[in-house]
Amino acid sequence: MVINSYEEIAEFWDTHSLADYWDQTEPAAFEISPELRRRYLVAVEPDLLSRLRQAAHARGVSTESLINLLLEQRLREIESA
Repeated sequence: MVINSYEEIAEFWDTHSLADYWDQTEPAAFEISPELRRRYLVAVEPDLLSRLRQAAHARGVSTESLINLLLEQRLREIESA
């Protein structure tokens, strides 16, 4: 299976459980570099933030993850237009 986007990953895990694949996993050693991920302070309207939090909760992901997913999807749309 080839995964082309975070959206495809999200769709897969929305309908599957890691418990079904646990025996196929392997330990992985890795380091996370702080330089690879940056935080930006962005003003968000209170109502929009509330909706984002609700949508993230409904999908079982963090608000930050949902925002990144939505930004990536929209940017791809803009770039392909």
